[in-house]
Amino acid sequence: MPRLTAGSPARLGANWDGRGTNFALFSANAQKVELCLFDRQGTRETDRIALGERSEDVFHGYLHDVAPGQIYGYRVHGPYEPEHGHRFNPNKLLLDPYARRIAGRLVVSDVHFAYRPNDPRQDLSFDWRDNASAMPKAVVIDETTTRAPSQRPHIPWQDTIIYEAHVKGLTRTRKDIPPNLRGTYSALSTPTMIMHLKRLGVTTIELLPIHGLVNDRWLLERKLRNYWGYNTLSFFLPEPRYASEDFPQDNPLYAFRTTVARLHDAGIEVLLDVVYNHTAEGNQLGPTLSFRGIDNASYYCLNRDNPRFYEDFTGCGNSVNLSHPRVLQMVMDSMRYWVEACHVDGFRLDLATTLARGKNGFERNGAFLTAVRQDPVLSGIKLIAEPWDLGIGGYQVGAFPSQWSEWNDHYRGAMRRYWGGEGSLIGEVSRRMTASSDLFNHDGRHTRASINHITVHDGFTLADLFSYAVKHNEANGEGNRDGSNNNNSNNCGIEGPTTDPAITALRRQLRRNMLACLILAQGVPLILAGDEVGNTQYGNNNAYCQDNELGWVLWDNLGREGEDMTDFISRLTDIRRRFPQLRSQRWLAEGPSEGPYRVSWLTPTGQEMTQSDWNFPEGRFLSYLLGPMEAGQKGIFLVLNAAPEPIAFRLPKSLTYKSWKLILNTTGTKLDSKDLAPATELKAPARSVLAFSGRPTAAAAPAL
Repeated sequence: MPRLTAGSPARLGANWDGRGTNFALFSANAQKVELCLFDRQGTRETDRIALGERSEDVFHGYLHDVAPGQIYGYRVHGPYEPEHGHRFNPNKLLLDPYARRIAGRLVVSDVHFAYRPNDPRQDLSFDWRDNASAMPKAVVIDETTTRAPSQRPHIPWQDTIIYEAHVKGLTRTRKDIPPNLRGTYSALSTPTMIMHLKRLGVTTIELLPIHGLVNDRWLLERKLRNYWGYNTLSFFLPEPRYASEDFPQDNPLYAFRTTVARLHDAGIEVLLDVVYNHTAEGNQLGPTLSFRGIDNASYYCLNRDNPRFYEDFTGCGNSVNLSHPRVLQMVMDSMRYWVEACHVDGFRLDLATTLARGKNGFERNGAFLTAVRQDPVLSGIKLIAEPWDLGIGGYQVGAFPSQWSEWNDHYRGAMRRYWGGEGSLIGEVSRRMTASSDLFNHDGRHTRASINHITVHDGFTLADLFSYAVKHNEANGEGNRDGSNNNNSNNCGIEGPTTDPAITALRRQLRRNMLACLILAQGVPLILAGDEVGNTQYGNNNAYCQDNELGWVLWDNLGREGEDMTDFISRLTDIRRRFPQLRSQRWLAEGPSEGPYRVSWLTPTGQEMTQSDWNFPEGRFLSYLLGPMEAGQKGIFLVLNAAPEPIAFRLPKSLTYKSWKLILNTTGTKLDSKDLAPATELKAPARSVLAFSGRPTAAAAPAL
């Protein structure tokens, strides 16, 4: 039997079947593809084999003597014509886009450029140097040796509470986790972290990118690194740097799968933040590591008038071309792989507008969104879009199909401005607290379309939001020019840390207000890891390159009175579970109409609000009753007072509820357990959130 036979183009990548390995690589514009095999150390090329079979632009071949553990890479021949969009250079060893494990790490060097960096023609020149010794290489794996999947939790959308975290940053400083596990995949599923997540009441952990990544050269020159991970090179590879000593460094896949299974066993879902919109190869002056050398004109969006340059909708130098069927296939294959082989429960897609771009810009029924909708694997998982990019027409909040949920930055902006002291926002706040129907109530969408958040990895932490008026990103080495200037933050009178007890108390109260609004709002709440313990980045609102204590979650405040709000969040998530109207998938009705729940917006005197009440100058007080349409069920009455002084109000007067009980007061005042009669006059403390539970009358009338 010959060593090399035709093999199959059906499944891309290197796939071992128990006897041998099939290799398949897509390239529409290549003239020849060579498979390069290396020794066990990945340092010496032992064989170079041309894949002679080409079927529908897939070069393929089957090697009978190649088994798991074999290290390999590709050299792809074709025209080097940047002005026509082609950048083939067989002197550059290329990483298989479907690599599931790698050997070695990228050694940053000029040798990875397909052109001569010092040539005045820049990328129009050609470089003859071989880069193999400085390249990570793919490894053939045995995909059958995996931990058996656990039962997926299948948390309904209406019960979902998301916790956004970085794999390393979440646990790197946790002293109650074994030192060899801190900052790794394995640490996420230790009893310590599972107990913490369960105590908070979160159901779903969303991990910042874990796809195989590379560090930007200019960051390394500043002695920094790409910490967040939005610089993907391999869409099928779990990043090796998060593997622990318990799992060999060359097998992060097993470590990640095991962690997912353990989290599932605890009833916790796992979502991945994925970056399919661009790659680590950057613009036309970037390195040639994989896609650019395999088929630049297919994988990337090129400028139509001058294909030497890239269409950069992402701000990262390039944009992946999902309008090409084979590139779309790669992304779909990657998503299915993480669901089927690694058992993740869904994705948050970074700069998702780029993925849905076609000839006419954003296309709601474009190739990618249509493919996901029709895919039997992906149509049943949780999908969250970051609904914008940096290109023309990139802001698309509310425009994604009904299958998708979206990050709702309208919610974030309204809440920051409201609790930051801005008046005349009660109309805006009312819409944001009830799932933003003005944005999402169309085309059969439900309230879960709105992913509500106040803080995420990008921007101030919750503690910094009320400690800094402006960003302080000097540590990033960019002259404080990076990061957003539109933070809607409030330092409460002093910039940065303070020992002033009044300012400290105000900052804590505003944090509690934000958390209360986030978790008691309709839609899906997303909490940033560390906000429960007052984690600070000292005013840095763009800690993407801070793989150190500035970017990690600091757990020093855990257990510290006033700063540790873990129990407070636990109380909020318990309230959310107890009142189904806070979690309803259906839109609220105002007045008598169909629907399971309705809302009544009330003035401080307890009357239904009129148009003049909504337009009250500098209004900062908002109260509303969420009740069921049917009698005999509990109601919840919420009071939001952002005014700097107490405001008198009356409890709802209704035949539906015979008494009210205070169940939340964000000022920290001890709750009084006594029942309160309808229409009782109370005072909402300055800058506070109150919640009352309505005890239903046995034979209540249907109207409020």
